[in-house]
Amino acid sequence: METTKNVVLVPTDFTEVAGNAVNQACEAAKFLKYKVVVLHVVDKNTKFNLMKENQTIESINQKLEAICKNIIESYNIEAEYIAREGSIFTTIGEVAKEIGARLVYMGTHGKVGLEQMLTGSYALKVISSSPAPVVVVQKRTFDNGYRNIVLPITSDAGPWEKTKWAAYIASNFNSTIHIYQLPGADIAEAVKTIGGWFEKNGIRYTVKVADKSSDFSKQVIDYATSINSDLIMIMTNPDKGFTSFIFGSYDEDIIFNGSQIPVMCINPREFNWSKIVDY
Repeated sequence: METTKNVVLVPTDFTEVAGNAVNQACEAAKFLKYKVVVLHVVDKNTKFNLMKENQTIESINQKLEAICKNIIESYNIEAEYIAREGSIFTTIGEVAKEIGARLVYMGTHGKVGLEQMLTGSYALKVISSSPAPVVVVQKRTFDNGYRNIVLPITSDAGPWEKTKWAAYIASNFNSTIHIYQLPGADIAEAVKTIGGWFEKNGIRYTVKVADKSSDFSKQVIDYATSINSDLIMIMTNPDKGFTSFIFGSYDEDIIFNGSQIPVMCINPREFNWSKIVDY
């Protein structure tokens, strides 16, 4: 069984958006009383850039050390760094498992971009390999916690992990959870059960039904934007595997939303989905 600790892992490629991910990870860690671990994966791109700039791996360590020093001074939380040779597609997940990270924060340059590390399908591969939930952030800054969380509900079946994570974040940040559901009697019944569970745990929530079943991802993003949401939470579908991450898919549209709202992506621990029932 994997043992998780109160640790946030945040990979960096030293770009602006990676710096934003570090800042958001630190804001969350301060609320949650977690330690931050900053990771740089030393891959072929790193080695090429070092050679081009006539630098050594020690320069990477110096950059990471400076980031951690700033974190400690600015946020008054624990911070350390890791420079690990490998591939971003596997090493981030491996390190997350190794250190028992409870959360991973990752900056992305969007669907396309010049920086290979965290664009489009590259970011999606990292998400799918992570043993911990991944919070994907873009260039837009968010530094006021998570006051409004959007929780899309698309089915009456699925693990409770997304719901429990939403409650955990909401209880720590004094958030309101905004359930946004597809229309349908079965889904409405599941939402009723989820709402009851929130009530039992003292979590504020609202419920809104989508106007239609089509273009659900666009409706979710528009709704999240309209209420000034700070976080959207989605559950990846293990039954579809990586084929769910295709251009135009529900997951990808939300992750790379144009409003640049952070998105928490949760990979289910249980691969056999069951109907949501009252606990």
